[in-house]
Amino acid sequence: MYSGSVVRLDRWPVKSLRGERVDAARFDERGMAGDRAHALVDLREKRAGRVLTVRQNQELLSWRATYPGPVEEPPVLHGPDGAEWSWSDPGLPAALTESLGVPLELRAADGQQDRGPSVLVTTEASRAALEEELGGPVELDRFRPNVHLALDAPAFAEQDWGEGTVLTIGDVVLEAVGDRAGPCIRCAVPSWDPEGRERWPKLQTWLIEQHDNKFGLIMRATRPGTVHVGDPASVRF
Repeated sequence: MYSGSVVRLDRWPVKSLRGERVDAARFDERGMAGDRAHALVDLREKRAGRVLTVRQNQELLSWRATYPGPVEEPPVLHGPDGAEWSWSDPGLPAALTESLGVPLELRAADGQQDRGPSVLVTTEASRAALEEELGGPVELDRFRPNVHLALDAPAFAEQDWGEGTVLTIGDVVLEAVGDRAGPCIRCAVPSWDPEGRERWPKLQTWLIEQHDNKFGLIMRATRPGTVHVGDPASVRF
């Protein structure tokens, strides 16, 4: 068993947009409540009806989304020009289309994480070790986690944490259970800096060659509750 604490919580209200750091969040059957609860749907002929992500358009990272109130209320989108748009503003789809160069529509639905209603957990030991290996800063935002932990586990230990892994944070229990849970196989998205300005191909290549393209752990909430930054955490197998 390993122990430690929660050092950071991040929520991503709109899939593939930048998100917000929070002090506390609820975890339940949705994953982290409000996480990826909104998405932009591509209307181009060959991709009609599919969610638009950074893999198709890195300009999505020039937009940020936050919840000004409870996650059950619409988020606010912050454009690269500083303009703010409520998700419910009828002018938002046109503004996004103009900014991104892609015709799209908005979709709101819980559980739009890549692996269904799940929680992405990362550890500081692994992030710091990756930074040392690559000889330069590795921003946590590249990996878009929900829960970032400081644990007494060795760096990259989570690469071997499969089904049966249980993370307890206060009253909340997260488990590596269900479809495609366990070590997170990364796509090309982390190779973009958090604002989508520059790509760092070596990061993805390094993960593939040195770490089986794994970083972080996909889990699901099996006992709901609220997690706060600073809460004690423990992992068992």
